[in-house]
Amino acid sequence: MHLLKLLFFILASFIYNVYSRSNTSVIPIIKDEQTSLHKVPFGLEVLEPNQGPYLIIDLDTPYAWKDIPITNSPVPCGEEEGCRHPVPCDNDLCKEAKSYINPICPTPNKTDCTMCIVTPLNPVSKACVVSNLTTDLLRPYWTNGRNPINSFPGSPFGTRFLLSTAPKSLDQSFPKDVRGVAGFSWSALCIPRQFASTGVTNAAKFALCLPSSSSALGVTFVGEGPFYFKTNPNVDLRSYLSYTPMVRKSSKSLGYYIKMNRILIKGKPVNSVPKGGSVKMSTIVTYTTLRSDIYKALVASFSNATAGIPQVPAVKPFGLCFKDGAFGSGSVPKIDLEMESGKIWSVSVENSIKRVGNGAACLAFVDGGSKVTDPILIGTFQMENNFLYFDLVNQKLGFSSSLLSRGTSCSSFNFNVVAN
Repeated sequence: MHLLKLLFFILASFIYNVYSRSNTSVIPIIKDEQTSLHKVPFGLEVLEPNQGPYLIIDLDTPYAWKDIPITNSPVPCGEEEGCRHPVPCDNDLCKEAKSYINPICPTPNKTDCTMCIVTPLNPVSKACVVSNLTTDLLRPYWTNGRNPINSFPGSPFGTRFLLSTAPKSLDQSFPKDVRGVAGFSWSALCIPRQFASTGVTNAAKFALCLPSSSSALGVTFVGEGPFYFKTNPNVDLRSYLSYTPMVRKSSKSLGYYIKMNRILIKGKPVNSVPKGGSVKMSTIVTYTTLRSDIYKALVASFSNATAGIPQVPAVKPFGLCFKDGAFGSGSVPKIDLEMESGKIWSVSVENSIKRVGNGAACLAFVDGGSKVTDPILIGTFQMENNFLYFDLVNQKLGFSSSLLSRGTSCSSFNFNVVAN
C-alpha cells in the first residue's frame, strides 16, 4: 500500500464533517531578531505573539523533530495527557524515516524492534544525534483564506503527527525559544504531506510568506487556498504567481531546486551564470550565496550599473557597499532572475540592498567560495515579502516577486480567529 495511504490509516484522527469544507491550514511565522531565522509555533497553532516555544522552518529536514521525551510510564496514558510512545521498527513509516539518514550522522546501533531509531539533524550547527520516532498531537488551524477558523482538525486534543524526539542538547545554536525543527521538504514525512494524508488539507502544497521584521507575523498556508490578505481583500494571492518547474536531484533528494536561465542587472545578462543552472532554496541561509565566479560577475555588473554612486569599505559578509542615502529614487539597479520557464522573478531594492549601519548599505549577496555544493543558494533575505507557493503535487514553484510593489506584505494576513 502506498506510504501516504498508510499515513492516513495510521495517523488520521476523526475529522468532523462540520469542518470538511475547509481544506487549507494556516500557521503564523515569526522572524527571530537575533539570528534572522524564521520559526513557527511548537504545536503549529495560532498563538498570541511571544508565546513560544517554536520550531525552525527548514526546507531540507525530512521530518519534524522536537526536544520532547519518550514516555516510559508503567501507567497507561495517551497523547492527550502528554504521553508519547515509540513507533516500532517494523512499521512502514519507520522504514521511510530511516531512508533519510544523513551520511554525516552516526550509524544507529541495532536495538529490539519496539522502537524506530532515527537521526534528527540540526540544520544550523549540523549536529546530529540518535533518537526515536514517535507521534505527537499538533493543533494546526484551518483557514477560510482570510482568517484562522476557531477549530482545528482531529480530536479535541489535536491531530496525531509523526516526528522524532531529540535531546535538548540538539537545540544548541538555535534561538533560546526554539526547541526543534519543522520539516517542509520533499519527504513523504514532511508537514505538508502528513497534513494531506491525514485529512487536515486536501493537497501536498504549501505557501511561504516570510516577514522581514520580528515585530510582525508572516504566514505559511498548507493546502490549495484561496489566500487573501487584509490589505487587498478581494485579490487571491495565487493571481500574483508566475510558475517554474521544481527539480529533484534524486528520489531521496529533500531540498527544493529550480533552474535559472540568467541573472539580469538593468536588463543586461551577468556573465558566468550557467544557463539552466541549478538554484536551491534555503530558509537557514540568510543571504543568497553564490559560487565565487558568479558572485564576482554579479558584483562587477552591479558596480558598473551604479557608477557615480559613492562606495564605502565593504562590511562583512558583503563584498560591495555604498554610502547609505546615496541612492536616489529609482537609482538602485533592477535585478531580475529569469527562470527556466522564462518567467521573471524580480528582486526588489528591499531584497537586494541591506542597510548595515554606520552609513553603509550593501549588496545583499554573499561569496560562498569556489567549492560550494550549490552554485546559487537563495536565502531568506531575498525571499522575505515574496509569496512563494510550493506545489509538491505538480512539482512547480509559484513566485510573486515582492509584494511591497503591490501595496501589501507578508505581514498582512488577518490572524484574528473567527468562528467556523
